[in-house]
Amino acid sequence: MLSNRRNWLRQMGLGALSIGASRLNGFASAPPAYIPRYNLADGQSVRLSSNENPYGPSPMARAAMSEYITASNRYSWQLGPDLITALAQKNNLTADHIILGAGSTQVLDLASRLAALNKGSFVMSFPTYPYWSATLENLGMKKISVPLTADKKNDLSAILKAIQPDTQLVYLCNPNNPTGTICNHEELVHFVEEASKKAWVLVDEAYIDFTSERSLSSLVNENKKLVIARTFSKIYGLAGARIGYAMAHPATIEQLSRMQSWPNGDISVVSTAAAIASLKDEKFVKETHALNQHARRYTIEQMERLNIPCIPSHTNFIYFSLANHQPDFFEQLKQNNILGTGIYEEQGKWSRITVGTLPEMQKLISAIDTAHA
Repeated sequence: MLSNRRNWLRQMGLGALSIGASRLNGFASAPPAYIPRYNLADGQSVRLSSNENPYGPSPMARAAMSEYITASNRYSWQLGPDLITALAQKNNLTADHIILGAGSTQVLDLASRLAALNKGSFVMSFPTYPYWSATLENLGMKKISVPLTADKKNDLSAILKAIQPDTQLVYLCNPNNPTGTICNHEELVHFVEEASKKAWVLVDEAYIDFTSERSLSSLVNENKKLVIARTFSKIYGLAGARIGYAMAHPATIEQLSRMQSWPNGDISVVSTAAAIASLKDEKFVKETHALNQHARRYTIEQMERLNIPCIPSHTNFIYFSLANHQPDFFEQLKQNNILGTGIYEEQGKWSRITVGTLPEMQKLISAIDTAHA
């Protein structure tokens, strides 16, 4: 039975939703194709806080998850290698360049623990995605923060200068969270080459699928000090399924695996099946990308109309300044049952909002447009 499911998953194409159609009529018959988990009339909160994909999981991922629920009494020994093979093919690598994790956060944690084997310091931008860094500080590492440039980009030259003799790890989120900015590819390649001569380099590409930029994945063939973290949480809409992976030189993957109690074994059968199917659902990815661009463009235009400057975004979130916004922005969100974030930089009152569906972003704009309050 399980082998039949594996064959089904491997052969799955864009037309494969006919399998198990009786269980998926709710997905197939609903307009539009991808339905948010809630609607604006049911009184539930509009979640614009965690950069989740409001359109996912994809139809093919849902079908795979439904099909594999009955196999949840088994470990993912058989499916895990299939996912690794699919990821290697997607990134033009071999299977020994890949390690799986329960979300990219676990991958970041593995790289952190590897770097912390030798005490010292680590370097990262401010602000950037920080939640993994507490592990390093708890292990006795010193954090060195490097401010962003005036246009809210990672300051690559300043990061290189900040590296100390005892620096063990340099972290770079590209595109950066919370700013949505991205590094020039050629400059980034040079940065990695130079930084990796002195320390481990951890590049977080969680949001790169929202861009047309090239991954740094080809560099791991030669560079043993580079680790690239990726996730299924964002454009694939599987944040709750917890699936991530790292790409690195095979020798580095071996070192990372020693930081993991059960290498490649932390993801459920259902989540693994969803990830494999998601890689095949190119239609969903393209439509999510297009819907995100449309809602993001609308939101930036409207926020700037309301005198809320925004940083050009390459992601599914927007970084904006509340310095000239007189009402209490967060109270406006609260009164309209919208979940946002907070202030990331006091100077300029910079905050971040996730790009949801167009109706959700229209509700956001209505909530903060005092002229129509």
